[in-house]
Amino acid sequence: MTNRRNFLKASLLGATASALAWGSKLAANQAAAAQPFSGARVVSTWDFGVAANQVAWTVLGKGGHALDAVETGVQVPESDLKNHSVGKAGYPDRDGHVTLDASIMDADGNCGAVAAIEHIEHPICVARMVMERTPHVLLVGEGALQFALEQGFKKQELLTPESEKAWHEWLKTARYKPSINSEVQDYGRTGNNSKTGMPGGAGNHDTIGMLAIDAQGRLAGACTTSGMAWKLRGRVGDSPIIGAGLYVDGEVGAATSTGVGEEVIRNAGSFLVVELMRQGRSPQDACREAVMRIIHRRPTAAKDLQVGFLAMNKHGEVGAWAIQHGFSYAVCDAKKQDGLIPSQSVYATSNS
Repeated sequence: MTNRRNFLKASLLGATASALAWGSKLAANQAAAAQPFSGARVVSTWDFGVAANQVAWTVLGKGGHALDAVETGVQVPESDLKNHSVGKAGYPDRDGHVTLDASIMDADGNCGAVAAIEHIEHPICVARMVMERTPHVLLVGEGALQFALEQGFKKQELLTPESEKAWHEWLKTARYKPSINSEVQDYGRTGNNSKTGMPGGAGNHDTIGMLAIDAQGRLAGACTTSGMAWKLRGRVGDSPIIGAGLYVDGEVGAATSTGVGEEVIRNAGSFLVVELMRQGRSPQDACREAVMRIIHRRPTAAKDLQVGFLAMNKHGEVGAWAIQHGFSYAVCDAKKQDGLIPSQSVYATSNS
């Protein structure tokens, strides 16, 4: 019995020590990201942001422009067939159509976006052309597709066999409820997803948001998504809405969001984060305040949904905050190209 007590005590102490070590490492990583930074840096939402950041770094590391870096970087998840929340492998709406949304913005307030566009693999590139070749900010639906084809983009089928299979599974019950952190839960998954209890996977599929500052101190951001799976035909979330899913101000900083876009739109979330930084808040404090605004306005609904904000100020400091546990963000700079940091959150454990 004494040996068993000693074993249990040692095990408990070991587990406690491991937890404390992990907590210390997490705090150190968050603190490092939150410090003023001299040089180029790129950050993005979710685990799959690591690979996207590394491709963006091929631009930033050579002294390239932040705008080119974010456009290049987010094309990685747009083409990733394992990613069912962004791009060509995204889950469709309830009628079986894959529709994509994207926006891009630079430090001077130039911006472009497309919403509900079909048959184009890289909507972020179309968004940049809207910014640079039209007097408009946002093109939608058939008009956005027409513009893309006129600019030389190739039309293609975006509904992959895996996504179509998931859609048919969902149709068996056709129950719709956004699911927290599905970006991570469904990565690379097909068919029935036991984690969410939803046929065909989770109901809420989301975004990569990317922010960058280059060696010349220029900020830029990009945001791209296939939106919520099984959404109503024509639904558009926050990602292509300047001030909601993305906002950049070269005098202050930049912000992007992820999660249930309707809640971000209601609060002009990314614009709010940047304005809070303008008032002197750190990126992390600004993100936290934006999250708390959502909870304050819709306290009951917020318990069952996820929204996360990621921000970078003009000094290269980075911060994030989310409603639910489980949101993470990737950080890449000259020192480390594969950084991944769990975001702090209001609720310690996910309700999903």
